[in-house]
Amino acid sequence: MNDGLKIVTEGLGFPEGPVVCRDGSLIVAEIPKNQLTRIQLDGRQSLFSKCGGGPNGLAVGPDGALYCCNNGGNRYEAGNSMGVGPHPDYEYGYIQRVDQKTGDAKTLYVEVNGHKLSAPNDIVFDSHGGFYFTDLGKRFPRYRDHGGVYYALPDGSQVVEIAYPFVTANGCGLSPDEKTLYVAQTEGARLFAFTIEAPGVVQKAPRFAAHSGRIIAGLPGSATFDSMAVLANGNIAVATLHTGYISEFSPGGAIVREVKTPDIYPTNLCFGGPDMRTAYVTLSDHGQIGAMQWPAPGLKLNFC
Repeated sequence: MNDGLKIVTEGLGFPEGPVVCRDGSLIVAEIPKNQLTRIQLDGRQSLFSKCGGGPNGLAVGPDGALYCCNNGGNRYEAGNSMGVGPHPDYEYGYIQRVDQKTGDAKTLYVEVNGHKLSAPNDIVFDSHGGFYFTDLGKRFPRYRDHGGVYYALPDGSQVVEIAYPFVTANGCGLSPDEKTLYVAQTEGARLFAFTIEAPGVVQKAPRFAAHSGRIIAGLPGSATFDSMAVLANGNIAVATLHTGYISEFSPGGAIVREVKTPDIYPTNLCFGGPDMRTAYVTLSDHGQIGAMQWPAPGLKLNFC
């Protein structure tokens, strides 16, 4: 366990997608509760948006609204905090715009190139005002949908395919110079890097390859990757499931540090505080948010 980690709040339903607001409060997604929740630094919770479905990754856009990756809803079994498949009412996944003043959620995208989104998972805005997002793919009892990586504009006018198929595309983040898109693959615990040539355009895939992402890091054993945060120095901190660590990698793939958390499902993290060194971690199996001081500051995200 990390002795410096303090519990900010608890009693949440598999929290994901934390965002630090300008007033210092957090907004997180509670996937099984189908809602977004605001958390004050003293731990008080309040409903932010009853957005429905299965909200996951969140990011602030250039208009000040929140943009939400919604997986369409999961099914849960007693004793299992993580979803075990699609909810009986599941139809498809989608991207939502959530008004910060009213909490009203508007659906922006449900498909790409005529194909329905499956389970959008994580999201990051570039400085041009567009956003990259991942689709994890939905898991069924005997098969699963393919995942993918996409780029979209926040006004709902355009979405393009970056990589498809991509098995279990989860966390995503941009390097400080926005020349590299990082994508964490859950199954197999692999960290991929895509070279960005223009907003929404990545280096062309080699012949016969599914995409142009190159593996820069990975972990052995039972580890699987969830979401991530990029640091100001360019390192990538990846939430690592089952082992319960936050794993920090250099852009070259070297393991910089591994920080143990008191949860087997640390699913995501974000940075805040006056020096951007406070790491807020979603401890999802226990339904908690933890906070700790990180040795290096996180990268300040666009539009936050």
